[in-house]
Amino acid sequence: MAIYNTAITATSEGSSDKLESGTGVRAITTIIVCNTTNTDKTLTLYAVPTPGTTASSSNMIVNALNVPAGDTVSFDQEKMVLGTSDQVRAICSASGLTATVSTLLV
Repeated sequence: MAIYNTAITATSEGSSDKLESGTGVRAITTIIVCNTTNTDKTLTLYAVPTPGTTASSSNMIVNALNVPAGDTVSFDQEKMVLGTSDQVRAICSASGLTATVSTLLV
């Protein structure tokens, strides 16, 4: 199992932040996003299937979820298997969100 931590700083689909690293086929077991600020932020997640494909409404999996100030949201009910070049990407309404992603090689 691998854990990857990153700040989510991107505020537009075209410059979305990659939330996980690794190569090969892997399963995302958990995504935890923490709002480290004292103001609410929104989070949008994308499952981007191939290199060169950008985050867009056609691959959006979470749309503008409110993450209250100082709170944490966890996505751990469903698992997602990523192929070698697949990515999970994110944007937020303003900097202040951090993501921890747990992956497992398949």
